[in-house]
Amino acid sequence: MRVVLVSMPFVDVHGPSIQLGLLSAIASGRGHAVQTLHAGLDLAVALGADLYDALAVQRGRLVGDWLFAVEAFGKEAPDHDARLLDDFAGDLAHLAPRPADVRRILINARDVIVPAYLDQLAGSPIWRDVQVAGFTCTFQQSVASFALARRLKRRRPEIVTVFGGANFDGEMGLELVRCGEEIDYAVIGEGDDAFPGLLAALAAGTDPAAVPGVARRSGSGVKLTPPAPPRAGLDDLPTPDYTEYFDRAEALGVLEKTAHRTTALPFESARGCWWGEKHHCTFCGLNGTTMRFRSKSPERVLEELATLARRHRSFTFDAVDNILDARYLTTLLPAIVESRADYRLFYEVKANLTRAHLKLMAEAGVRHIQPGLESLDSGVLALMRKGVRAAQNVNVLRWATYYGIAVSWNILWGFPGETDQQYAAQAAAIPHLIHLPPPEGADRVWMERFSPLFAQNPDREPEASYRYVYPPTMDLGRIAYFFEYEPADALPATAYQGVRDGVAAWTKAWTKAWAETTRPSLTFWSAPDLVQIHDGRYAGREGTYTFEGTLARIYQAVSDRAMSAAAVRRRLGLEEPVEEIDEIFREFASCGLMFLDGDLALALALPATPGK
Repeated sequence: MRVVLVSMPFVDVHGPSIQLGLLSAIASGRGHAVQTLHAGLDLAVALGADLYDALAVQRGRLVGDWLFAVEAFGKEAPDHDARLLDDFAGDLAHLAPRPADVRRILINARDVIVPAYLDQLAGSPIWRDVQVAGFTCTFQQSVASFALARRLKRRRPEIVTVFGGANFDGEMGLELVRCGEEIDYAVIGEGDDAFPGLLAALAAGTDPAAVPGVARRSGSGVKLTPPAPPRAGLDDLPTPDYTEYFDRAEALGVLEKTAHRTTALPFESARGCWWGEKHHCTFCGLNGTTMRFRSKSPERVLEELATLARRHRSFTFDAVDNILDARYLTTLLPAIVESRADYRLFYEVKANLTRAHLKLMAEAGVRHIQPGLESLDSGVLALMRKGVRAAQNVNVLRWATYYGIAVSWNILWGFPGETDQQYAAQAAAIPHLIHLPPPEGADRVWMERFSPLFAQNPDREPEASYRYVYPPTMDLGRIAYFFEYEPADALPATAYQGVRDGVAAWTKAWTKAWAETTRPSLTFWSAPDLVQIHDGRYAGREGTYTFEGTLARIYQAVSDRAMSAAAVRRRLGLEEPVEEIDEIFREFASCGLMFLDGDLALALALPATPGK
C-alpha cells in the first residue's frame, strides 16, 4: 500500500513525532511505501513561531481544536460566532502581546490562515497515487486531522483514512468513529501490530475491521474487533526514522541547517508504568488501557541511541517513557557511562532516587528529569498514592541541582481529604527552598479520563471548552479526556493562596537570577566535626553559619538523605536522647537550614565543592 502518515497541529514542532517515525518504520518493514508528513511545521510558519508554540503548549481551553472546528465540522461546528474567545478571555490573554489583540489574531487564524493552510496541504503532490492517509491524534490534534481528512475525501474520495493515537483510546475512539464520516478506520490501542495488519487487509481485499484493534462504522454503530493484548516484548520494534522531519523543518526555516544538531530525538525504552501497575496515582490518566510495564533490553536501547545519533546527527534524546525502568540504574546507565558516549538525555522518573542514582544519571548524560513531585507535603502525596514522602521530593531537587540536572515539576492541589494545614505547611516551607528549582506551575489538579479520580467521581462534566469545538451530535462525555468536578470536601480557594504566592515569588527569584547569571544559594563546607553554611538565598541577608562537634555531625548525617532522630543517634553513636536530637532538628529548621517531614529531617544546603 502507498501510505502517508500525518502529524497535524497542535504539537511541538521543535522535534519529530515518534508516532510517525515508528509506524513508518514498521510499515516500511512490511513492504509498504510510506511517507511521513509533519504538517505542524507548515502551520508554524503560517502563524508565526510564537503564536504556534503558545497554542501547542496550551493546557486548558481547547483553542487549538477550536481553530479547526469550522473546517472540520462545517455548519455543525457549534461556535461560528467565536463565543469561546469572549467566554474564556481571561484564560487566553497570554496568546498575544496585548489581551485586546487575542480575538483579532485568533479569528484571523481560524477564518483566513487555517483554510489556506488546509488547501495547501490537501493540494500537495505528496498525495499523488496515495491509497491510505493515516493520522496520529494526541491531545489537540484530532480536529485538525478531521479537517484535513475532510478535504482529502472531497478531492480523492478513494483515499482510505485511518486514525489512531491516544485520543482514540477506549470509548473516545468509538464515539469519534461513530460520528466522523471522514474516518474510515481507527486503531484502538497500540498500533504496532494493528496498523500493519490493517494495511495487509486492505492490500488483500479483506475486511480491515477483522484485525484486532481496528474499528469502523457499521450502520448507526461501530464494529470493533477487540484489541490483542499489548505486545510483551519491545526489542523487535524498529528504530524510528525522522528523515522527513529534518528535511522539511530545515527547508521551512523552523530549524537551522547545521552539521551538528541539538534537536531532541524522541526514543522509547519502555511502555506502561511499573508503579501504576501496583498503585495507580489518583490523578493520572496516562496509559489508559495499557498500564502493563514493558521495557527494552539495555543492549537494544544502546543500539537505538547510536543508530539515531548517526542517522540524524544529534546527541540529544527525549525518552517518551512514562517512568524510568529501575533496572536501568544498574544496566543501561552504567553501560552508557562505559561507552563514553556524549548523550544528553531526558527521562521521567520516580522521586525515590538517591544521591548515588542522580550522580550516575548525570555521568550517563541525563540532563533533564521529570520526577512527578506534585507536592511538598507527605499527607497530600499519600492521597495521590505517589509512594514517596515530601523529604524525598526535596532531596531529588537538591541532588539534581547539585549534579546539573534540570527538573520539571509542579505543585497540585484539589484532592479529596486534603486539609488547610497541609497547604499552610507547604507555604511556610517554600521560602527556605528558594535555592532549588521552582515548580513550573501550581494549580488545581485536572481530572483525566482513565484516572482513579475519574472512576471514583461519576458526577463530572467534560471540560467546558469541548462544547465550543464538537457538534451537539457528538457525546462529549465519551469524547472528552479532561473533565471538571468538585470534591465534596473541597477547600476554599484561600487555602491555596499561600502556596500560589510562594511559588510566584520563587519563580520570580529564579527568573531574576537567570537574567543576572546568579541564583539563590545555600551551600556548605565540611570537615570532621565542622560545618560552615553560607546562606545566599536572599540578597541583603547573606551570612555564614558555623557549627562544630555534635551539631556539625548531625547536619552532615542528614545531608545525603532524610533520616529520623533515632536513626541519626544509631548511626553516629550519640549519647544524646532522641528527644534532644529532634530539638536540634527543629533549631536547624527554624533557621531554614533543614526540611522537616514528620519524623524525618533533611539538610537543605548543598556541598560548596562541585562534583563530589
